[in-house]
Amino acid sequence: MTAALTACGASDTGSAGNGKPVVGLDFPRSDTDFWNSYIKYSPGFATDFGLDLKTTNSQNDVAKLTANVQTFMSQGVKGVAMAPQDTAAIAPTLEQLAAKKIPVVTVDTRPDTGDVYMVVRADNRAYGEKACRFLGAKLGGKGKVVMLQGDLSSINGRDRTEAFNDCMKANYPDITVFGEATNWDGAVAAQKLQTDLTAHPDIKGVYMQSSFALAGTLQVLKQKGLLVGPEDPKHVFVVSNDGIPEELRNITEGLIDATVSQPADLYAKYALHYLKAAIDGKTFAPGKTDHDSTIIQVREGLLEDQLSAPLVTADGGTYGGVPSLKADDQSLWGTKLG
Repeated sequence: MTAALTACGASDTGSAGNGKPVVGLDFPRSDTDFWNSYIKYSPGFATDFGLDLKTTNSQNDVAKLTANVQTFMSQGVKGVAMAPQDTAAIAPTLEQLAAKKIPVVTVDTRPDTGDVYMVVRADNRAYGEKACRFLGAKLGGKGKVVMLQGDLSSINGRDRTEAFNDCMKANYPDITVFGEATNWDGAVAAQKLQTDLTAHPDIKGVYMQSSFALAGTLQVLKQKGLLVGPEDPKHVFVVSNDGIPEELRNITEGLIDATVSQPADLYAKYALHYLKAAIDGKTFAPGKTDHDSTIIQVREGLLEDQLSAPLVTADGGTYGGVPSLKADDQSLWGTKLG
């Protein structure tokens, strides 16, 4: 089973004056360190793959993403990469692109319906599972934790939430989870964490589904007198999800305890790698890749390249059966930018 689109027909449309294929890359937002890192990596990889890049920013708004794609189509691009945050509402836009035989790569998120050439994403259920295993081990299987969820209209928010809850129920039934929907909004996350800690001062763990909540979480813990080192009995164990340089520094400093490193550099690299492959008419099938990942078939006509996303801790230990890398490991993209 292969699932690649054919290359666009040979014409001058969609080629820059230098002869390079023109592709459109929509950035989903620019208000987080993770996505700003992705944005910074993209031009260099476009050069590496011989692509001419047109970019837009949809600012976490599917209506803006739709308008940006219309602009790309009017410019005759030969491929589009996007990271739709509302994975259901993007379906009509994908249909328009498919009708014009413009291949699409989605990054970080997977559309609920519709086909794309490739999804470039890490296993988001594994994110929730790894966070659960770490907190379960640190809390000795007992206590209370807060999960600051992303947007549940996103496959990422759903995957991380469901996996964390499933893992807790199956392995740590004596841990109570307070799930808080935040829509990836740091201010909302901080307010809900504040409320939970006031009502339940014995909370001992926090899972932030991305680094959007990092600054607010640390501020709330500091206000509550809980921002203390891991050797202090008052310490609240915090697991994040992104692997930005600030998280890695915070782990080293003992302010947070772990993160799952979501590969911003590889997201940028393989988004453009697969667009170039689509333009060249290449096809792919499920199986191991040459870059330490696995392509899976999500459903008929939809493949996903699941990139590696390791647990990161201060000591590089194994928690709940999950191995980790130390926060200063040079293989982590966050150490390269930090």
